[in-house]
Amino acid sequence: EVSTEDPETAFCTLANRADLNLEEGSIHHCLYQFTRNEKLTETNKLLCDVCTQRLYGPKKNIKSEKKYVYSNAKKQMLISVAPPILTLHLKRFQQAGFNLRKVNRHIKFPEVIDLAPFCSAKCKNVAEGNTKVLYSLYGVVEHSGTMRSGHYTAYAKMRSMNNHLSDLVLRGQSPPALEAEPVKGQWFHISDTHVQAVSVARVLSSQAYLLFYERLL
Repeated sequence: EVSTEDPETAFCTLANRADLNLEEGSIHHCLYQFTRNEKLTETNKLLCDVCTQRLYGPKKNIKSEKKYVYSNAKKQMLISVAPPILTLHLKRFQQAGFNLRKVNRHIKFPEVIDLAPFCSAKCKNVAEGNTKVLYSLYGVVEHSGTMRSGHYTAYAKMRSMNNHLSDLVLRGQSPPALEAEPVKGQWFHISDTHVQAVSVARVLSSQAYLLFYERLL
């Protein structure tokens, strides 16, 4: 979603990004890099419709592409609506010559994550005055193997049903309160038909490919 209503808050976040722990190899560092401010200059300038209309008038008067105005600009991707369920997909491959190579590096991720530093200042589904948007981990997908072959396993957290989360999904209601603690429950490791209870420490040490978080209410 492109923010054009209030340019003054276009690059403002719900919480101060300066307070983030940007340890390289962490999910916070990944999110920070993904949502960082980017300058569009030189051959990467933005085609500006407003600038073009100011200079040449309405679009119908423009007959040549050369008449479009390209301007220096800033771009930043922020979350505009805090979702009930947050899914983070980690890129697990990189270019190696003409081939793709799997990235096996461990990415640190927490049980509870605050999404506020990555949300726009006018983020929807956030109660007025809240400067935290907290999510609790409930699922992890892990891949073992190479780019050509391998096996997917999952970690899932058994927990009690959250009626407030259902209201948020169905009606888009903002949460009445935020809890800083992760949802209580038991973690299980699932590999095909084999299911085993595991500790949270094992979950957090996994080589995550997909992370699933639910909104804390």
